[in-house]
Amino acid sequence: MQYVFSILAMRSIAAALPVSTDPTMPPSLIEYGDWGTNAVIVLATAAAVFASVLLHYEVLNLLSRWLVRLRGRHRHRVVFAIFGVLGAHVAEVWIFGAAYMLLLVSPAFGSSHGLGPSLLDYIYISAMTFSTVGASDAYLSGPIRFVSGTEALAGLVLITWSASFTFLEMERFWGDRRPFGEGARERARRHRSA
Repeated sequence: MQYVFSILAMRSIAAALPVSTDPTMPPSLIEYGDWGTNAVIVLATAAAVFASVLLHYEVLNLLSRWLVRLRGRHRHRVVFAIFGVLGAHVAEVWIFGAAYMLLLVSPAFGSSHGLGPSLLDYIYISAMTFSTVGASDAYLSGPIRFVSGTEALAGLVLITWSASFTFLEMERFWGDRRPFGEGARERARRHRSA
């Protein structure tokens, strides 16, 4: 309910803004009256991105500390890191999916095509956008496309961050198993000549 009131407040603020009659401004900017709608879209997008990045940072920070303490084989540490990173990505997809569902309550923010009213339908379009796979059977139209464009960029950055984290963790835990570590080439040369 509070969400609806904030939407109505943003629309009334936008309606109260003066419309410019400046002849140097392009006509599309003079006639455009949906500044409140776009403000809500931008704020919702910023909130979803902020929540996703913060969640991702905290998960990677927690994983980094846990992986050092995890006893056992190197393989278990990497698998644990992969499942942790995948869990973070799933949660981030859900954050954006919930944003789509909340915003599409009002037709002013846009509409969905090829999607049902279920939360899982919005999670589906979010997962396709986050992973930059795209979906040909469903799409969004209207101002909400700003959220999906930003989600694709955020997804690319977060997935790349996860790949870097995983690589660094594998380097740390598998570093002693590299075939050509310090002195290994010399040992291999001596072994072949013997």
